[in-house]
Amino acid sequence: MLLSKLSQITEEEAEILKGNTSLNRALYYSDEKNNEVDSARVLKNGKLIDLRPHTRFIHFPKHTHNYVEFIYMVQGETRHIVDGEEIILKEGDLLFLNQHATQEIYPAKETDIAVNFMILPQFFDEAFRMISAEESSLRNFIVSCLTLKNQQSNYLYFHAKNLIPVQNLLENLIWNLLEDEPNKRSMNQITMGLLFLSMINHSSNIEVSSRSFDQQVTMDLLRYIQTDYRSATLTAFCAQHKMDLYTVSRIVKKQTGSTFKQLVEARRMDQAGFLLKNTSLTVEEIAINTGYENLSFFYRLFQKKYGMTPRQYRIRENHIVT
Repeated sequence: MLLSKLSQITEEEAEILKGNTSLNRALYYSDEKNNEVDSARVLKNGKLIDLRPHTRFIHFPKHTHNYVEFIYMVQGETRHIVDGEEIILKEGDLLFLNQHATQEIYPAKETDIAVNFMILPQFFDEAFRMISAEESSLRNFIVSCLTLKNQQSNYLYFHAKNLIPVQNLLENLIWNLLEDEPNKRSMNQITMGLLFLSMINHSSNIEVSSRSFDQQVTMDLLRYIQTDYRSATLTAFCAQHKMDLYTVSRIVKKQTGSTFKQLVEARRMDQAGFLLKNTSLTVEEIAINTGYENLSFFYRLFQKKYGMTPRQYRIRENHIVT
């Protein structure tokens, strides 16, 4: 049913099929000379988020946006040039463009069905607050790719074809935006937060620009820390990827603002907090589980991170009355 709704020929597409092959700039741009797609044109009535099926059959010249755009490929494929690099989106792919990305799109066929989400940055406030409990360096890096200017890459894309829960989230978001559902804004913000959490949980499906060497190294290293935090070492990572230790150290410090050691400690402390709140493991067992055999050192790092002892943290987080 959803695919049928998205496949319908729009008024704009009907005009193109009649032979009007020049892009109707009035639908996208604020004036004839400006090549920035204007949120005031595509987001109606003060909305923070909206969607429109991707317009097929026509070439979109190089342009930017004054909003964040997500493109979800429902069926078929589309060809894009983003920041000068060719990207072929295939079924299940999700392309994220921040406000600084340049984009060109080639004509699509009738069977190529994509959805464009147009989003103002303030829409993300609630979604980011929602996932703040999942604080991690990998999360922070993904968020920065979506929101901040980076001279190497202003986009990332996510392969969701075989991830049924992620596809369900996207379909729910599309449905809520197409239909006038009650409490729509809250539902959409929660769905967006869940989508970000899914991306973090499936970070191996995320790609950044192939020209963005520093970002790719950082993404790979943060994935490594996320899963191997108990025993992670920079030497092991560099040996695995056949890279120079000094080069990786410099890249990661530049991209994240933290050293490798700081990133590992942050991940271990996040996991320690999670285990204290959600399990009955002893503090000593949690210390060992997160990579610390020296219990005194673990206590010292934990108190520095949380401002309290592990026992005090467990009491607070589980609302235990003493």
